[in-house]
Amino acid sequence: MGHPFSTDAQLNSIKKVLHAVAQPLDMNVSVRLWNGEQVPLGTQVDGRYTIGVSGPGVIGSLLRRPSLETLVRLYATGHVTLEGGDLMEFTEALRTDKSNRRRMKEISKTMLVKQTLPFLFAKTQVADLGHAFENHLAAKPGGGRDMIGRKEGKRDNTDYIRFHYDVGNDFYKLFLGSEMQYTCAYFTDWNNSLDQAQRDKMEMICRKLRLQPGDRMLDIGCGWGGLICYAAQNFGVKSHGITLSQEQHDFAKARIAELGLTDQVSVEICDYADHQGSYDKISSIGMSEHIGIANYPRYFGKINSMLRDRGIVLNHAIARRAKNSKRSATRIRPERKFILKYIFPGSELTPVGMTTDFLEKSGFEVHDVESWREHYALTLKYWCKNLAANKDEAIRLVGLERYRLWAAYMAGGSAGFSAGSIKIFQVVATKRAGKGLSGMPPTREDLYRAA
Repeated sequence: MGHPFSTDAQLNSIKKVLHAVAQPLDMNVSVRLWNGEQVPLGTQVDGRYTIGVSGPGVIGSLLRRPSLETLVRLYATGHVTLEGGDLMEFTEALRTDKSNRRRMKEISKTMLVKQTLPFLFAKTQVADLGHAFENHLAAKPGGGRDMIGRKEGKRDNTDYIRFHYDVGNDFYKLFLGSEMQYTCAYFTDWNNSLDQAQRDKMEMICRKLRLQPGDRMLDIGCGWGGLICYAAQNFGVKSHGITLSQEQHDFAKARIAELGLTDQVSVEICDYADHQGSYDKISSIGMSEHIGIANYPRYFGKINSMLRDRGIVLNHAIARRAKNSKRSATRIRPERKFILKYIFPGSELTPVGMTTDFLEKSGFEVHDVESWREHYALTLKYWCKNLAANKDEAIRLVGLERYRLWAAYMAGGSAGFSAGSIKIFQVVATKRAGKGLSGMPPTREDLYRAA
């Protein structure tokens, strides 16, 4: 009888597990083991998609810490590989008609425990990922800020924003498309291109803000300046953008000059809390989810102070589902922990109802709430496939580890929006400084008129 922790024992055990789970999982994917053998995970596997496992330590790592972060670390460091397609194609291949809960019920827990014992002490040589936010802070004098940032005293919005955005404009150009829009596109037809959908998104935002020639418009978190330029060119407004990213600021400033819009459009590096100005219309596109819920009164209060009476604000933000208890609402799910640690530190999602409550408490009247969930699922799919198509250049720019982290973030986000576990809404509101009519049109007809 061989040693229970020998290589042969490990191979025999993992093959038994894979054969046992293949029928209930029934996925169009195979697993290639460290000895080269391939085991199908479904009844009709066509051989196109393969998950490679570098060694028994992969199984051991997942057993000792069965979390999404462990899986992502193994993928980012090359111990788990995906062959035959990009992450979006693998997401489709892993999808079945059965729910995950139903599939897991068909798998014997006793068998899993027995067959995975040989991997109890198996380890991988997985170094800490170099692109965690905590590593970014450790390299700075003082450090010590946390990745969640729920408490204002522990937040450093500049650190959070620059960690994410100053990865470099050349990297973002690989997947965002020609419009350089890093928020949910708007598909008037599901077959439209990404670039068309991003132009349609900017058009719809401008229409919802009811922009008029001569309006003073502020875009908080203006990205690479696409919206402020579009609004000036197509609606005749004087627009101003603020950002905390040096890379975005420099790109936007150059774009404004190139388009000959320096008399109409301006941009500056500035935290929203420090900005001074008076505006007719204000857009907050993909910004409020990076503020932290505890800071919503300050954020929407600041917007209110800069907006004229009956002026319009549009808040476009990713949201989570409402929870039944405060405990479940504050619990950080594995996918959120991954985002906070490696992609978007300091971000926090709120249900759309909480956003509208804060807007009303801050002196606004809410007029319109629209879900764009399915639009973001498709947007992220485009981004993920664009990144995969430019894989070699992406790796040259940011390294293999960071490329894989971002690919996982986009594919996971698309799956989450498709399933409905995360959502996105646009909320339109007007400043209500006193009693009386809002000044809004009687219907939404103006939003959908022919251009």
